[in-house]
Amino acid sequence: MIGRLILTYPDAARRTGGLLILALVTAALYALGVSSTWIGGLLPGMTDWLADNPSAGRFLSAATIALIAALNWSLLSQLPRRQQIVAVWVELFALLMMFFYSFDLSFAFIAKKIGFLITQGVFTTLYISVISIAIATAIALTGAIAKLSKNGVVYGLATFYTSLFRGLPLLMQIYLIYLGLPQVGYVISAVPAGILALSLCYGAYMTEIFRAGIESIPRGQTEGATALGLNPGQTMLLVILPQALRVIIPPTGNQFIAMLKDSSLVSVVGVWELMYLARTQGQTEFRHIEMLITASMIYWIMSMVLELLQSRIEKRFGRFNAR
Repeated sequence: MIGRLILTYPDAARRTGGLLILALVTAALYALGVSSTWIGGLLPGMTDWLADNPSAGRFLSAATIALIAALNWSLLSQLPRRQQIVAVWVELFALLMMFFYSFDLSFAFIAKKIGFLITQGVFTTLYISVISIAIATAIALTGAIAKLSKNGVVYGLATFYTSLFRGLPLLMQIYLIYLGLPQVGYVISAVPAGILALSLCYGAYMTEIFRAGIESIPRGQTEGATALGLNPGQTMLLVILPQALRVIIPPTGNQFIAMLKDSSLVSVVGVWELMYLARTQGQTEFRHIEMLITASMIYWIMSMVLELLQSRIEKRFGRFNAR
């Protein structure tokens, strides 16, 4: 009845906003998956009108989205903060799943391959990342101390290293190590080449993190340790570093998460990590998007686990330094 009145008197409808309301209802029904035939029966002529006026249809669709977003914001504002966070995560995750579902995925194929991706790809990815971050940490600590040194030769070596490996793309570093070292007589396999490239690259970035963390400690701490009879090595290990860790850990955790994702680049030299297996398994039945989405979700889950561990470590060192 409302649809007939609005279509019969369009001028009045435009003045009163009735057409907008009706179009919003139509767009909402479309968004819910209601068929155009059913909408046409419920609202005679509305489907044809939207087809004849595509620009108006786009505007009304945008208005519908804005209206839904405003109503959602209003409802979320009524909740306590913790429930707001949970609700936002649930809503955004549902939208993400709807986006993936629109790709017409083969869930049977994903179920068949996901076990292999986890047992083989995830293990190799974590293996490479953990070893690389351990080596990178040792390099970063050495580089940070060298950059704080008054010796010109040591300082020059540290600055050249950080400049070079921060300036070259990681992919190029992998190729240079894997293909370049054999040219000078050092044959290296794919996995060690990937670990070495990741370690040197992230060691350069983490050198600046460690340097900034060490310099954040007041000079009086060093002077006090010297007055107590501690040598420079003892001062660094027992006084400076424990306090600097509070500054160092957050960005270092971020670097580890970034390395976890950048480890996918070692697949270019044939390492059977997660991304390499996702690509090769997807090629078997031309189901590339299924494997890429699955690998993306696995990377996301691993990143969330690392974020949780990082927050726990930050709280622990925060309490330690607060004593």
